[in-house]
Amino acid sequence: MADSLVPVLEAQEKMDTDKMWVIWGPQHPFSHGLWTLKLKIDGEFCVDADPIVGYLHRGWEKETENRDYARIIPMTDRLCYCASMTYSHLYCMTVEKALGIDIPEKAKYIRIVADEICRIQSHLMWLAAVGTDMGNLTVFLWAMREREYFLDLNVKLCGARMTTNYPRIGGVRNDTTPLFDRDILRTVDRFEKAMWDIIYLIDDSSVFVSRMRKISYLTREQCANMGLTGPAMRGCGVDFDIRRDDPYDNYDKVDFEVPVLNKDTKVGDTYDRYMIRIEEMFQSCDIIRQAVKKVEALGKNAPYRIKTPTKVPAGTTFGRLEDPRGESIMYLASDGTDKPYRLKVRSPIFTNVSCSKVMCEGVRIADVPAVLAQIDMCLGETDR
Repeated sequence: MADSLVPVLEAQEKMDTDKMWVIWGPQHPFSHGLWTLKLKIDGEFCVDADPIVGYLHRGWEKETENRDYARIIPMTDRLCYCASMTYSHLYCMTVEKALGIDIPEKAKYIRIVADEICRIQSHLMWLAAVGTDMGNLTVFLWAMREREYFLDLNVKLCGARMTTNYPRIGGVRNDTTPLFDRDILRTVDRFEKAMWDIIYLIDDSSVFVSRMRKISYLTREQCANMGLTGPAMRGCGVDFDIRRDDPYDNYDKVDFEVPVLNKDTKVGDTYDRYMIRIEEMFQSCDIIRQAVKKVEALGKNAPYRIKTPTKVPAGTTFGRLEDPRGESIMYLASDGTDKPYRLKVRSPIFTNVSCSKVMCEGVRIADVPAVLAQIDMCLGETDR
């Protein structure tokens, strides 16, 4: 039982109230997609919760078994429209690992740039949703305005805003242009200044902050037991980030800090999980600057893609990557043909949403949207 629930139950025992189940979803403004949250309430407080997913199953993993490896890339873009770049990157990286090939240095740094653009625009989408969940439309408008600049960078990089289809097995589809290198540096410089306006707007609002502070505590042990990963985990004192601790595609050659809160107390609340994502956007800006300099230093004649075999040797392998929402994993089983025998996706949200039971215990009904907003739901990648 969560510690925060003890005083609630003690207070409720003195009141003559009946517990009842309330169903939120599958179509509800707080849910950010089609899923259902059953809440057991006692007066104004939640004493139990039961998340139910599975409304969007579309057979994604089975469909990949009928397509050759190259033609699966556009499907990975559709796993999550906010993380299309990282999912395509993860898939290509997993196939490259199965092939036993190493891609050009330039492609690795370009992928880093693309991934961090994806991380920032995904976090901005989350921040905009948090604004609406908590009744602050200005936060939504300002965050979406900043997100547009990064979606414009996606257009300049690959021609698409959200379903990017840019990574390729063996590298990336095309090289960056001089104007892209210039524009992305201008964008991150501008963004860092504009971001402070949004931070002040939120932190100067006593209503906004009071709805996140000192509610929905999660301990480090609970994160481990439930499989919680990503920013929500790092807000509870867990110092782990795949980009640093199991680096891929030259992340070990760029300098950045992993934002972690409450290392000593090892427990975090809703506000801590909010702060982690805010700091991650600033760190992504630093990573982008370093990666762009590496790309420029390699020059325009450096290769950004290599030719790869169409058939993958028989065997199994897996790749993992730090998605904007947590740890994403793909498990590939190949039978030696040009199509995968099995391609399994481990979505961070599929495990993170299971934590909603513990996160909702002891909070008021009105606080549930603020609490679950920190999961950063995306049901497309959850149900597949």
